[in-house]
Amino acid sequence: MSKVEESSSKKKKKGLGWIEWLRGWYNVIYEMLFQRIMASHLENPMPLPPLSQDFTCIITGSTSGIGREIARQLAEAGAHVVMAVRNMKAAHELILKWQYDWSGKGLPLNIEVMELNLLSLDSVARFADTWNARSGPLHALINNAGIFSIGEPQKISKDGFEEHMQVNHLAPALLSVLLLPSLIRGSPSRIVNVNSIMHQVGFVDTEDMNVVNGKRKYTSLVGYSGSKLAQVMFSSVLHKRLPAEAGISVVCVSPGIVQTNVARDLPKIVQTGYRLIPYFIFSPEEGSRSALFAATDPQIPEYCEMLKSDEWPVGAFISQECHPTNPSEEAHNLETSYSVWEKTLEMIGLPSDTVEKLIEGQEVKCKYGAGDSHQD
Repeated sequence: MSKVEESSSKKKKKGLGWIEWLRGWYNVIYEMLFQRIMASHLENPMPLPPLSQDFTCIITGSTSGIGREIARQLAEAGAHVVMAVRNMKAAHELILKWQYDWSGKGLPLNIEVMELNLLSLDSVARFADTWNARSGPLHALINNAGIFSIGEPQKISKDGFEEHMQVNHLAPALLSVLLLPSLIRGSPSRIVNVNSIMHQVGFVDTEDMNVVNGKRKYTSLVGYSGSKLAQVMFSSVLHKRLPAEAGISVVCVSPGIVQTNVARDLPKIVQTGYRLIPYFIFSPEEGSRSALFAATDPQIPEYCEMLKSDEWPVGAFISQECHPTNPSEEAHNLETSYSVWEKTLEMIGLPSDTVEKLIEGQEVKCKYGAGDSHQD
């Protein structure tokens, strides 16, 4: 082995160092215990600026939890809301309920439903093709859907990827990139990724994104936290790759520690703990505030451009108290972030120059779905 190779192998991290790991868990526990105090200045529900019916937003995973609150509140503020969901029947039932509750308060809510299954990259590519074919603008893409299968054995999707990595990172990444033509038409527009404080204890090995080679022991926590860190890293590079003239802001948000359907997957003893400490845990309505803020606050584009002009190593990250904050120390690792970017594009079947081509209005071949995405 040459000295260069030896030096490179020594530098390659196999996981978080003890100090990083302890700092990460400190941040997770601190947020759980003090999030309500830190966010005490926020109103609930969060007041939103009036949005015109021309303001179009797509929200994934919007039939439950945080996503349901985001969809309802944006619709009530006047936006055109697209619920991108697996369970279309549940979405249509929700819309009927919301329309009934809203009757007499204003114009009927402008909500539609489109089918999207993040466990199928074909479904993601078809969704993007269908939406882009409308040749209309998209002003906000809110990648909210996610899974945390606590305590469950490792599951591999039919696409061949670990399920946390696919649902929480790969599928939203594919959706974000393929919808760039519509986001450019909606400029100034935003991509909002609902992330998690748990990325603070995450680690990504780009040579083993699926955690299958045996070097690291798989647990659901390893799968979940790694997928959330991968999302932060990919978002930081996407933020850098998008020129100012594209007018697209990329933001990750932490909703806080929230009582959502994730609790279904928790062990019985932890579910009991959730019920014993309701004061500390946010409701879905409270957990939706950071995403709503990131999707509608007029200062977000300026903040994103400031980070870009300062050549800050990470993209925009908004805390559960709706303040700009720094993601984890590992998220600042530029070498790993660019490696995550390249590996992700490879895994989702897109060429490395996809973003540049789409910005220029060229066609891009994707190995999933129908195959082409371009700007009209």
